[in-house]
This record gives sequence, structure tokens and C-alpha cells, in this order.
Amino acid sequence: MRNPWIKKNPFMSMWLSGANAVAGSVRGRATAEAKRQATTAVTKGVKQMVNFWSAGLITPPPRKKAKHR
Repeated sequence: MRNPWIKKNPFMSMWLSGANAVAGSVRGRATAEAKRQATTAVTKGVKQMVNFWSAGLITPPPRKKAKHR
């Protein structure tokens, strides 16, 4: 006699397939958002670094003299 506990359950199989599809979708969205945030952070960091190091190379504009009356 076959063991009924190891028999395949079609409803469980469908439920697990649906859960796996949802989990895959969520994982894809989370991965995409993490990549967007990482790219934004790197871009901001590079801009700050370039601004910091290039600020000393650029001379400030000359000051306007105040008019005396």
C-alpha cells in the first residue's frame, strides 16, 4: 500500500507556484529599487568629491567695489 502522506497534492502545488511567482516579482522590484538607490548614492558622492577637489582650482569672482557718496 502506498503512503498517502507522500502523494502529490495538486492544490498545494498550485499554491506554491503562485507564491513563488509573487515572491519572484517582489524580489525583482526590490532588486531594481536597490540598484536605483545605489546608483543615486554613487552619483551624489562623485559630484560632491568633484566639487570639493575642484573648488580650490577655480578662483573666486572679483568683488564689486562699494560706491561711496
